[in-house]
Amino acid sequence: MEKKYTLDAAGKKPGRLATEIAVLLMGKNRPDYQRNFIPEIEVKVENASKLSLDPKKLVDKKYATHSGYPGALKLQSMEKMVASKGAKEVLRKAILGMLPKNKLRPKMMKNLTIND
Repeated sequence: MEKKYTLDAAGKKPGRLATEIAVLLMGKNRPDYQRNFIPEIEVKVENASKLSLDPKKLVDKKYATHSGYPGALKLQSMEKMVASKGAKEVLRKAILGMLPKNKLRPKMMKNLTIND
């Protein structure tokens, strides 16, 4: 009994949309919610390139990666992220940060597809 959700991202803010998607992926909208169980759902996001991105946040927001070595912190602005990987990567990272940080997170993310 797999349920499919299709969401339109056109004109929506990435954070507001990400919270809605994270709730669906975790199954918190269902009456049979269990925190140690991944529901059988598919979430598809359309028009990710038409997200409403704040121009100030494009410049100010930074995404950090670290290799573990001293001095290896790399910062990338949202503007560069959108230019190189597209707006769907911004949405994907927002959703990833809202899911629980355990071994269920990668399995939940497999139920998500984001299209431009």
